[in-house]
Amino acid sequence: MSELKIIVPENFKEFGEMVNKHIQNIRKNEDNYLIKTSLVRFNNGEGKAVIHESIRDKDLYIMSDVSNYDVSYNFFGREHYMSPDEHFMDIKRILSAECGHASKRTMIMPYLYQSRQDKKDSRESLDCAIALQELENMGINEIVTCDVHNKSVMNAVPGMAFENMYIGDMLLWDLLNTEKIDDFDKFICISPDEGAMKRARFLSDLLGNVPIGSFYKQRDYTKVINGKNPIVDHRFLGPSDMEGKYAIISDDMIASGGSILDTALSLKKLGVERIYLIVTFALFTEGIDKFNEYYDKGIINRVYASNVSYVPNYIKQTKWFKSVDCSYKIANVISELNYGHSIGELISGRTDTAVKIKKLRKDYETK
Repeated sequence: MSELKIIVPENFKEFGEMVNKHIQNIRKNEDNYLIKTSLVRFNNGEGKAVIHESIRDKDLYIMSDVSNYDVSYNFFGREHYMSPDEHFMDIKRILSAECGHASKRTMIMPYLYQSRQDKKDSRESLDCAIALQELENMGINEIVTCDVHNKSVMNAVPGMAFENMYIGDMLLWDLLNTEKIDDFDKFICISPDEGAMKRARFLSDLLGNVPIGSFYKQRDYTKVINGKNPIVDHRFLGPSDMEGKYAIISDDMIASGGSILDTALSLKKLGVERIYLIVTFALFTEGIDKFNEYYDKGIINRVYASNVSYVPNYIKQTKWFKSVDCSYKIANVISELNYGHSIGELISGRTDTAVKIKKLRKDYETK
């Protein structure tokens, strides 16, 4: 086992500090695993990375939230907020400064850079695959990500370990404790489209095989609006009687929110009593006005999202949003990898949290 060291840029600083404390608690010590690193930006936008201590023969973990849009620098006298491209470039700068001295290099990137550009049609770029290959070529031995948009992207780097972690168990556990729901028979797990069915099945299993439903999105492929083919119709595939149900809509992310809110509205028209949204990444690229409206109208009850990607404080402070801390799970994964242990159960979501959820179900059944 090599000595554990972690590099965390500014875009993941608070989360990285929580991970550091969790590892200290797990290992019952007060060691600081974080390496002081500077990411310098010049006024013309160029930059460099400086690592301030030796990492020779260390087991190195680099953590980054490339979706963080609140990190800025001075650019020709103006404040400039960093994009995912710039965050990814900083990762490459860190690897360049590391110079291959670490014994092993693991990339912890919960929101996988360019994960939405995961397939190629005609003359377009395949950014996710290219980014993964760049990391492999620069010495990354393993990538740990969360709820990746399409896990088939791992085929771009068959020689590199690629771990896709599910954190739906932690989101569901937080929902059950916050909402104090004790009637499991009212639950139904909903996928907003056919691509998210695996998440819905996973949550259904945790809740005791409750019913599952899905929506089929009919898109207009002759148009592209904001980079996407617009949805013209939602068709529900699921139980006929939805009256009085508690629906959990699960997806990997909220971007504009249009799709998941359309799903919520359709469910409300079917007679669903309560609607909870569970997502890994809460991006809110189009703002939150429509979420405020849907909450005020009683269409949605709450949004549960992990803290593995940046969410502004003004969103966290709304009545309908609940941030779920997943730093302990990431810390556990890092600690176990450093020890050389299997992380199969940790990344699959079948953890102690899952056991506690199933115990709640069993207690409900024995009432």
